[in-house]
Amino acid sequence: MASSTIISRKMIKLLSPTPPSLRCHKLSFMDHINFHLHSPYAFFYPKIPQNYSSKISQILENSLSKVLSFYYPLAGKINNNYTYVDCNDTGAEYLNVRIDCPMSQIINDPYNDAVGVVFPQDLPWSSSWNRSPLVVQLSHFDCGGIAVSACTSHTIFDGHSLSKFINDWASTARNMDFKPSPQFNASTFFPLPSETNLSSTLPTKHPSKRHVSRMYNFSSSNLTRLKDMVTKESHVKNPTRIEVASALVHKCGVTMSMEKSGMFKPTLMTHAMNLRPPIPLNTMGNAVCIILTTTVTEDEVKLPNFVAKLQKDKQQLRDKLKDMKKDMMPLYTLELGKNAMNIIEKDTHDVYVCSGMTNTGLHKIDFGWGEPVRVTLATSNKNNFIFMDEQSGDGLNVLITLTKDYMLKFQSNKELLEFASPVVESTK
Repeated sequence: MASSTIISRKMIKLLSPTPPSLRCHKLSFMDHINFHLHSPYAFFYPKIPQNYSSKISQILENSLSKVLSFYYPLAGKINNNYTYVDCNDTGAEYLNVRIDCPMSQIINDPYNDAVGVVFPQDLPWSSSWNRSPLVVQLSHFDCGGIAVSACTSHTIFDGHSLSKFINDWASTARNMDFKPSPQFNASTFFPLPSETNLSSTLPTKHPSKRHVSRMYNFSSSNLTRLKDMVTKESHVKNPTRIEVASALVHKCGVTMSMEKSGMFKPTLMTHAMNLRPPIPLNTMGNAVCIILTTTVTEDEVKLPNFVAKLQKDKQQLRDKLKDMKKDMMPLYTLELGKNAMNIIEKDTHDVYVCSGMTNTGLHKIDFGWGEPVRVTLATSNKNNFIFMDEQSGDGLNVLITLTKDYMLKFQSNKELLEFASPVVESTK
């Protein structure tokens, strides 16, 4: 296993101080009820042009300093009951780290768990209260390649906000005259009720060391095949990439579960729905609702049936939210989250969690030295599927996290391998 050595650790201060009028950033009700942990993303760059190699860290530090002046809550301190951020300009934590192996050893490992070395130890998916809301690590490999990782507080950022921040940081690195335009006004749409039960949050489970993750690729042509198969065998119209891909990994999960137990167990699959619009696209914070899709029979697991059910659940949620007052959306989201947690605690269903970071531009993040060859996250909780755009083309990458014994069965599933291939083949 590769080891790392910290070369330097510092706090990156804001280029322009936060005005006193913005010192207290009120968290929204949606922020308050969300998971209070660090979301860990990493970007790998194997070939650095010679004219950049000696000044990479300085470029990242200078551009981060400037972009933090616009994303000032990331340089503050979250209070202990998650109701506001003290935007005190403490800064973002920044580490320079040396990795004692070539990058190929990490990105060519069949299991994604190897990427953990490019994140600060024990930080991914951990509490975001007692650490900086943003922790960046620049990792230098023996081969000259680098990885840039960012762990951001989910209390302040959802996936949409994180992608906007990373894109704006990269744009600033390429052009210091670039001016981001985020709006930290989510609390005006989702205000904290005056009599909030401050313990009403979504429970957080930290990843187990027994979980492993692998990344699979759905090529554009295989996604088209999946869509054609689903539409020909049902009344489903215009299924999306994520709908058909998540239906397949769900079906493979059910097959795996039945092989182990010898019987069918009902399932619950959750998807996250971005609430922008109706919330403005440049509103930072958490603006996501949960879609809950259940199956109680094997017939419902079949791809056409599951996609039809998923589309119906999505439309029902849209219809429900369309006429709902915005300040009621967090309570409804909390209710859905608690319903899901009740199912998990009763262990009546196998639960699968899907999230998508597609159409965000994260697969093409360019700080000035080209696009990454790999974008990924640290290993998360079991039965977790994270969808991302592939590095080239219109396909999808999905990061699949399972228990070790389930992964051994899952990765040999013939139906999965008919439509998806591991990004890194196993040599074992």
